[in-house]
Amino acid sequence: MKKLIFVLSLLLFMTCKNDDGGGNINNCNFLITVGVNRTISLSLPQYSQLQFTSEVVYIPNEGNGGIYVINVGGNYRAYDAFDPNHIPDTCSFLNREGTIVTCGCQDENRYNLFTGFSEGGQLPCALQEYRVTANGMELTISN
Repeated sequence: MKKLIFVLSLLLFMTCKNDDGGGNINNCNFLITVGVNRTISLSLPQYSQLQFTSEVVYIPNEGNGGIYVINVGGNYRAYDAFDPNHIPDTCSFLNREGTIVTCGCQDENRYNLFTGFSEGGQLPCALQEYRVTANGMELTISN
């Protein structure tokens, strides 16, 4: 009898689903995977500030909502400019203030461009990051 209870308990445990308690399962699938392969030259005026730590550039017409690129001290990071915790909409665009980006939706999710993680509260999804490869004065942003 003990073996039967153990097997049934194990079977029940294995079939349980991971739920957030509210009935919604968030798999960070709001943003679509858009092919990105963009090379920028740091010698051009619109990108030259990326030669300095903490500087950020916005590149429109790439990814889901454009791309933010930041110099994180000799390395570079690039993120999609749409909030990954919202269905893409006009309010889910991330507005930049310094190295922090904030969505325009009612919850005003905030993210740090140095880390890609949320500021002020844990959110299910971090910013969607793209790969950045540096080659001299050129950066290639891709996925």
